[in-house]
Amino acid sequence: MTASASSAEPASPDAVLIRRTMAEIEPVADKVTSYFYALLFVQYPDLRALFPASMDTQRDRLFKALLTAAQHVDDADVLTAYLANLGRGHRKYGTQPDHYPAVGECLLSALARYATSSWGPETQAAWVRAYTAISQIMIDAAAEDEAVAPAWWQAEVVSHELRTPDIAVVTVRPDQPYPFLAGQYTSVETPWWPRIWRHYSFASAPRSDGLLSFHVKAVPAGWVSNAMVHRARPGDVIRLGAPGGSMTIDHTTRSGLLCVGGGTGIAPIKALVEDVAEHGVRRPVEVFYGARSNEDLYDLDTMLRLEQAHPWLSVRPVVATGPAVRGGTSSETGQLPDAVRQYGPYREYDAYLSGPPGLIRSGVDALVGVGIPTDRIRHDSIEELVSAGD
Repeated sequence: MTASASSAEPASPDAVLIRRTMAEIEPVADKVTSYFYALLFVQYPDLRALFPASMDTQRDRLFKALLTAAQHVDDADVLTAYLANLGRGHRKYGTQPDHYPAVGECLLSALARYATSSWGPETQAAWVRAYTAISQIMIDAAAEDEAVAPAWWQAEVVSHELRTPDIAVVTVRPDQPYPFLAGQYTSVETPWWPRIWRHYSFASAPRSDGLLSFHVKAVPAGWVSNAMVHRARPGDVIRLGAPGGSMTIDHTTRSGLLCVGGGTGIAPIKALVEDVAEHGVRRPVEVFYGARSNEDLYDLDTMLRLEQAHPWLSVRPVVATGPAVRGGTSSETGQLPDAVRQYGPYREYDAYLSGPPGLIRSGVDALVGVGIPTDRIRHDSIEELVSAGD
């Protein structure tokens, strides 16, 4: 493990011990997490009800959370922000403060079993201190959040439009006001797969009628996405978690916006365009909308209507294969990052990037290549996008 990038100070003794443990168990992470959950459910069977039927994704998430905490154990600001978000998010699973000691006890037992070389009284004491601090941050954040927001919102499906055989635009009406900003996302749980939550971006800016829309692509073996595309119908009720994500617009500046959306990643881009329009400040907005083929540009008509209504908006469709699409400021054939590189430079622009994890990685490189500093490139975290993939 390396020290947190934001800290130039030498690692604390506890951080050294914790990272040593993580380095030792990393090659057997699957075994450690499986053993931890087996222990937890045998010793505290009541807690099984808090977890989804399929534990595959859950095991990955536990290890990622441990890894993140270990990397930032000496960086209080980063650690607190990360854990507070985690604590708030855990409310929708029904997590209570008295669940944390049980989890800590089983976690330490699992680490002790597999980190045989690095484990000892000093290491155990370091983990106890770290876990105590971690759990308190999460408990406090959940308690603060409970005072101002529900653990989840019920939302009734009011329309379901199949745009392609595997992409649906789903609009829902929450049971109480839902506060969010354009560019953010939420977590969704369907009635068919309890306790399995997946992230989806809002496909519009906040609306006066309070309705929320999502663009959902059914992916192979994706429990939530397949349910949302192929099973959900008007009248069904889903659950929404709290809004998250920082892919929002700074309305105190007049900088141009360079927006790159691939596939259903066009959903938050559309929301950002609407947000700019509602604020009434003319600022140039360039949208690159990419898909595999012409047929996969399922929301192009909407984007072109927005372009016709707003002189400051340029929409450039990009398809990986087949002829270039008609319509828009211009259209391209090829990979989305390559298309972005053909234009610019965009040194005075803020960039917004949305789509699958692979596009985010290659897209950041392309945006830096057209002159945008990394601190002006916004996208959702790769980890969140991976968990949203089904």
